[in-house]
Amino acid sequence: MEKEAKIYVAGHRGMVGSAIVRELERQGYHNIVTRTHSQLDLTDQKAVEEFFRLEKPEYVFLAAAKVGGIGANSAAPADFMWQNMTLEMNVIHSAWQNGVKKLEFLGSSCIYPRLAPQPMPESCLLTSSLEQTNEAYALAKISGLKYCEYLNRQYATDYISVMPTNLYGPNDNYHPEHSHVLPALIRRFHEAKEAGAESVVCWGDGSPLREFLYVDDLANLCVFLMNNYSGNETVNAGTGKELSIKELTKLVAATVGFNGRIEWDTSRPNGTPRKLLDVSKATRLGWTYRTELPDGIRLAYEDFLSHIDRGDVRLR
Repeated sequence: MEKEAKIYVAGHRGMVGSAIVRELERQGYHNIVTRTHSQLDLTDQKAVEEFFRLEKPEYVFLAAAKVGGIGANSAAPADFMWQNMTLEMNVIHSAWQNGVKKLEFLGSSCIYPRLAPQPMPESCLLTSSLEQTNEAYALAKISGLKYCEYLNRQYATDYISVMPTNLYGPNDNYHPEHSHVLPALIRRFHEAKEAGAESVVCWGDGSPLREFLYVDDLANLCVFLMNNYSGNETVNAGTGKELSIKELTKLVAATVGFNGRIEWDTSRPNGTPRKLLDVSKATRLGWTYRTELPDGIRLAYEDFLSHIDRGDVRLR
């Protein structure tokens, strides 16, 4: 990307989009176009088409999405599928219609099969069935990825995709029911500490294995790929390291300073038993993550506390 190029970041208020904006500015890109949801509803096809016709961005980072944890995905699969698929198709199609030089689509590791080989290589996409608790979201993300691939094949566009593992960090969503596991734990343990609670209840049995990537590391990879990668196959974004949810809860509790008991509600779903990405492709391209999990959790908790001080913790 040229330093003066016009870059549109869709979803700039979200955790990923805001991190991409920070990284772009850190690297000297300042001609960045953004729109809030009230200014531009990405599910409105005519509005999106008009935006691209008037603004003519040269590069697009598509980080906008309706996201949530197991509970949210299970409760509203139709909403997750329609909103994500609609906004993706609108943005990608309008980018193609208006001659965008390059687009990067942000997906999720949940696109891979529930029982995929571990660690999961990019090539295992669509080789077997998905995890049922977030199937609707995964199908929408697969559709966006594939539409980019088909445009590349049919019209010689340069549209790429990146599939992050579980993310956390600044500007996360801390809703107690609708957030992802790590921010939900940060809030739960913080509130338990503040209330002097003797115990905290966590979902499932703690056995699933998960990988976590600090969101600013993902943003660094996103800009790196925009400048250094072209191809139809997606690129996994992760650390290549995993730990059990039980280990994670202990780490978060220690970081927050909660010293009570951790209890497990086995009536709640565990989700996919294991989700570790094969990150050898990104490594071969010349990129690796920077932030180790204990350091990242500490930074995330500091960000959470700063939001509490300002009274603007996201409770989506």
